[in-house]
Amino acid sequence: MNAPVSRSLRNRNRSLLILIVVVFLGSALVAGALRFSGWRPEGLRNHGELLQPPGDLRELAPRLRDGGEYGWNPGQRQWRIALAPPPGCAEPCVELAAQLDTVWQLFGRQADRVHILWIGEFPDGATRDAALREVLPDPALRAGLPRVDDPAGVPVYVIDPNGFVILRYAPGFDPGHLRQDMSRLLKLR
Repeated sequence: MNAPVSRSLRNRNRSLLILIVVVFLGSALVAGALRFSGWRPEGLRNHGELLQPPGDLRELAPRLRDGGEYGWNPGQRQWRIALAPPPGCAEPCVELAAQLDTVWQLFGRQADRVHILWIGEFPDGATRDAALREVLPDPALRAGLPRVDDPAGVPVYVIDPNGFVILRYAPGFDPGHLRQDMSRLLKLR
């Protein structure tokens, strides 16, 4: 009634089982090796410089140019793009303001969750958008922004809802990279 299983069929089944185990374990070993070597897919890397440790601005209460106080208010889940150009920054700052305005508009329905903190004098002729918050210059605030006085130009920073400076973009950065990084951050709840 039970037909004996042929030796070749049994060997074939055994070989197939061993092949499945090798493929599974081999891919797991390759993935583990890539993970522990520090490699990450291009789409998962941030373009800005991740600041370690992040700058802590929570204790500061920046003063707005209109006289009010800018509160961090973490409950609102408000992200910030901040920059502190040197006094007298003219044409480069006008161009940077236009780029940040474009980036802000590309956030679409998430744009209301992003403020642009312009620390210092906003340049004449630059585009003002609804997200712009002009902050009075403050030495303590500038000190919380790592390497703010870059001789190459004006760096841009990303500040999380709690008031930590987490990313820095070197002068001359690609605004598309800022948009990509911020889009990922805005998905966080």
